[in-house]
Amino acid sequence: MDKVDVMLEPVRAILTQIGAFLPRLALAIAVLVAGWLLAKVARFAVVKALRAINFSVLTERAGMDGFLRQGGIETDTTGIFGVLIYWLVILAALIIAFNGLGLTYVTNLLQMVILFVPKVIAALLILAFGAYFARFVGDAVVTYCRNVGVRDASLLGKLAQYAIVAFVVLIALDQVSIGGDIIRESFLVILAGVVFALALAFGLGGKDWAANQLERWWPKQK
Repeated sequence: MDKVDVMLEPVRAILTQIGAFLPRLALAIAVLVAGWLLAKVARFAVVKALRAINFSVLTERAGMDGFLRQGGIETDTTGIFGVLIYWLVILAALIIAFNGLGLTYVTNLLQMVILFVPKVIAALLILAFGAYFARFVGDAVVTYCRNVGVRDASLLGKLAQYAIVAFVVLIALDQVSIGGDIIRESFLVILAGVVFALALAFGLGGKDWAANQLERWWPKQK
């Protein structure tokens, strides 16, 4: 009898562990199902709210939606915000579920991911409003230059727009901590090179060309 008890002891231990694990597994599944439903509701609510305040109009005028369409992405920027909110809630539900199962090493990884999603949302907001502001400034420069008789007004407007967009992209990349120092330093090097080239153009043999360009852009009144 004692030998039978000894043989059955590992089986009892396994059954005891299974009995203790099953309720936690059921709770984790319930949390995941509830999280999935909440994520769908949150995505729907965010998309409806953004469209209600005409955020999609802003992203369309900023050129972000057109850029996504050119890249083969069917949804617009508003839809991407909804997807990000959806996965934010899903990740939160996964963290709760895995914590309940005692899988802390998985939750640590998910916490790193869930902290990255708000940065992506903030970066997209910066891009949306920054690109819209850049286009507004570009149009304003074009209008002003045409009113004062400056030639190549469209070119100057595009230069102003792209310059602002470049700075906005740098800010957005810095927000998500993607190659911040490298990209920032590369941009500054390129900018310094352009300024240096322009300085040489005005100082060495390019005075006539620069004068012609200034005369073309700001013709003297006759």
